[in-house]
Amino acid sequence: MSYNLLKGKRGIIFGALDENSIAWKTAERAHEEGANFVLTNAPIAMRMGQIQELANKTGSEIIPADATSEEDLKALVTRAMELLGGKLDFVLHSIGMSVNVRKGKHYTDQNYDWTAKGWDVSALSFHKVCKTLYQEDAMNPWGSIVALTYMAAQRTFPDYNDMADNKAYLESIARSFGYFFGKDKQVRVNTISQSPTPTTAGKGVKGFDGFISYAEKMSPLGNATAQDCADYTITLFSDLTRKVTMQNLFHDGGFSSTGVSQEVIEHFDN
Repeated sequence: MSYNLLKGKRGIIFGALDENSIAWKTAERAHEEGANFVLTNAPIAMRMGQIQELANKTGSEIIPADATSEEDLKALVTRAMELLGGKLDFVLHSIGMSVNVRKGKHYTDQNYDWTAKGWDVSALSFHKVCKTLYQEDAMNPWGSIVALTYMAAQRTFPDYNDMADNKAYLESIARSFGYFFGKDKQVRVNTISQSPTPTTAGKGVKGFDGFISYAEKMSPLGNATAQDCADYTITLFSDLTRKVTMQNLFHDGGFSSTGVSQEVIEHFDN
């Protein structure tokens, strides 16, 4: 169902890879709600995914960009405003990668070159995106910038590895840059802490299937799906949440506030 929440709004969506990704589903919902936007991803990710299919479906242009490159980001933002006909109203940062996780390196035995690469892609890129948008004065007043995160930024999940550190850094950027964006530009910056979600990146974490089942038993409302997250993201892009900024917003079916559930107790009682 469409409510025209984003009618006439313009934006950039980072990170759509395939139909399982939250960015992909957010793009579909943004299109349904009347938005115009460009899609972007790193060239290597674009070769791996099906982003052209999404572009065709949503009538969007694709602009390849490395989110760790300030030069690429400036070109992306400039070109996006040219294509869309003005400043932006929303931006989604849905990017994350850990080389240590991919290569099976334990948290206690990291390859720090890999750690730095993952931090740059997963977290520092968000600062670079915000910096580019800020310095180029690319956002309309009351615009909204959203990044996706996970509760491992606050609590320990052993197999989430250095991505937990990256997410903690990401959330700090949202608070710090959110202050300056709010004061100077009337722009909102928030993070959404999503349930474990079977995206391409999520499924790469060791023990993911077991953990998603555990989270389902722990969450009073069950895990939030990628589609649920897309719906929630749209509300943050809309004018209905104009005074929400610098927040880390848990979207996890209640998992983050549950000490233990009856289902988990019964599992260990048996």
